[in-house]
Amino acid sequence: MNLIVNPGTPLRGEVCIPGDKSISHRAALFAALAEGESFIENFLDSGVTRAMLNALTALGVAWRLEHGRLEVRSPGWRRWQIPAEPLFCGNSATTLRLLAGARAAAGIPAVLDGTPGLRRRPMERIVDPLRAMGVPITAAEGGGAPLTLQACPAESPLRGMRHTLTVASAQVKTCLLLAGLAADAPVEVVEPTLSRDHTERMLKGMGVVLEDARLPGGAAWVRLHPPQQPLRPLRGSIPGDFSAAAFLVAAACIVPGSDVLVRGVGLNPTRTGLLETLREMGARIEITHRREVFGEPVGDVRVQASALRAGRVQGERVVAMIDEFPAFAAAALHAEGISTVRDAQELRYKESDRIAALVQEVRRLGGIAEEYPDGFDLSGGAVLGGTAHPHGDHRLAMALAVAGLAGFKPVIIEQAEIIAESFPDFVAILQALGAQVEVTP
Repeated sequence: MNLIVNPGTPLRGEVCIPGDKSISHRAALFAALAEGESFIENFLDSGVTRAMLNALTALGVAWRLEHGRLEVRSPGWRRWQIPAEPLFCGNSATTLRLLAGARAAAGIPAVLDGTPGLRRRPMERIVDPLRAMGVPITAAEGGGAPLTLQACPAESPLRGMRHTLTVASAQVKTCLLLAGLAADAPVEVVEPTLSRDHTERMLKGMGVVLEDARLPGGAAWVRLHPPQQPLRPLRGSIPGDFSAAAFLVAAACIVPGSDVLVRGVGLNPTRTGLLETLREMGARIEITHRREVFGEPVGDVRVQASALRAGRVQGERVVAMIDEFPAFAAAALHAEGISTVRDAQELRYKESDRIAALVQEVRRLGGIAEEYPDGFDLSGGAVLGGTAHPHGDHRLAMALAVAGLAGFKPVIIEQAEIIAESFPDFVAILQALGAQVEVTP
């Protein structure tokens, strides 16, 4: 489908957003790790979470999803069945990496595969440390999917050990911690800076003993002690997805006359780097009704149209907004001056090469952008309009749409159905706020 974005209409109103994708991913899998029945509200039903749920079915875990309520009945990870077919992870590296760690703990054979786009993403960062723990795992030629895991004998537990990551990654950290559930000693993970900590929060709530700390120089350390008892089932409601809200925040900042309140947004401090950056750029953002939901900080975010100045993102801030750079780019294109991003080479290994793809599409729309090995520069105030392509990347598609809301001419996003991978309600919510957007075949 094509998404046609017509600029010029203020965004006004209050909205709620779907459950957090990262937490939904984990909630489904962790509920399957537990013994018994889990009940999870506000679960995100999207392309990537369906890939995880389908994998649970192949592992013999029963689940039901109705109106955002997920019910999972599991015998526990020690009693998962051997999947008859490869577990298809779609375009989701999160699904593949988390399943690899959980399957390593379960010790059953499995093949993890996905789309051609997923096969291009690097997997050595989990394959090598899992192999060091004693997991019989191999990757395809080139180090990507499909990953093949052989059975692990029950009498040969995995080795507990210390892993030191060169790049902070919540996906890699989670994979290794999940494998550590079946280790013979604690598993430790050290990152150069703290990545999102949803896994640690959720596992603690399920009865797993974890220790964590910040180390000198900004590094982050976590230690998981292999549990001696079954994991407790999950109960609770998932906070609204900050990465989805980011696009609404950016849109409200740049469209003149806008005033938007987004309710129930997850505000985990490992995820909110975009808010800090936009505030530094002059954004009018207010957070009210702070509370805790599902072990996560939550609040209501009000955003008003703002005169933005160019921003610079580098260092630790990159990790705190790694999924929000497309939304940042949409805002930066309407800020005064040249916005700069560095130390963000990890963006080249997302659903697309987000550095190259973003620069290409900004130029296609009449903007001024420069590409660098670890980031990009964007000049504000020059988005005209035209036709853009999202390169199979859901976040890039939404960013191009948001940029078009404050452009000079309509923007057409081709193959915009990819947005449903993470934010199926994106178009409907924009329309409810007053945006002139429409979908065509």
